[in-house]
Amino acid sequence: MAFSDMINKFFGKDQVANSKDVAKERLRLVLVHDRANALPEDVLLALREEMIKVITKYMDIDEGALDVGLTKSDTEIALVANIPVVRIKRNVG
Repeated sequence: MAFSDMINKFFGKDQVANSKDVAKERLRLVLVHDRANALPEDVLLALREEMIKVITKYMDIDEGALDVGLTKSDTEIALVANIPVVRIKRNVG
């Protein structure tokens, strides 16, 4: 009898599969948080500047009130941008 067969017989196949899924999800969450924490401040600032450059082609914005950052929860990381629009540009070219 193979080792994996013994494990499945002892613990039950569903319990082994469930433990594997839990471990994979925990590893995924650890990797997501590590990657987010590894984002240097200068990269976030560069991202902000690139966003401003693209957005101002299409609209006038209040750059002083613009806020860009990362928010984290237990399951995800989100890039959040609050960009006050002053005026939409009608003639984009």
